[in-house]
Amino acid sequence: MQFVTTADGSKTIFNSQIGENYHSKHGALQESRHVFLKSGLEFYLEKSQQTKVNVLEVGFGTGLNFLLTADYCTQHCISLNYTGMEAYPLDVNLIGSTGYEEYVNPQFHQSFLNSYPISQQQLTTLNEYCSLQIAACKLEDFETNKTFDIIYFDAFAAIHQPNMWTTEALATCCKHLKQGGVFVTYAITGNLKRSMKSLGFEIEKAPGAPGKREMLRAVKK
Repeated sequence: MQFVTTADGSKTIFNSQIGENYHSKHGALQESRHVFLKSGLEFYLEKSQQTKVNVLEVGFGTGLNFLLTADYCTQHCISLNYTGMEAYPLDVNLIGSTGYEEYVNPQFHQSFLNSYPISQQQLTTLNEYCSLQIAACKLEDFETNKTFDIIYFDAFAAIHQPNMWTTEALATCCKHLKQGGVFVTYAITGNLKRSMKSLGFEIEKAPGAPGKREMLRAVKK
């Protein structure tokens, strides 16, 4: 594992076993804000007018998507229940060295670091609005009684993890999404669109983050 500074000045981590960064080299912060916060969370909240939201992230990684989501929900008095799926959780010291406290409330960031180890065993409350649980397992082993309003699909690219992008894998993930729920990911391919349509989703090609022309957003019928 080694740190990489991306084009917008924010850091990501290069995973040498996978052969890919956890975020876009064109800007980790920009990608997270655009793909997941703006195109996922804000889109859903505007559409649903809900004050509570359940989010499932596939590929928790460095925790950047969670931090930005939790910061937004705290500022807007939205109750957030966040489940992050991560087969190989990063060490807390590595996550604590990313510099992400620059982008969210520093006290909340410290609360996240303090809660990170225990959140891998149980649901943990970080403040009056946000709770976090990390499911330290592979997608095929994920079990939950929860249903989710939004899925952040942030697995490594299909060229590195093709098993994560099959119709079967997507079905395993999306069965936990409520009707009317929103699925967002940074990628968009013909195979992905066909898979999501076959699973009963309405597909939308949305503008991509820097470095990508388009991304995929899908709403469950």
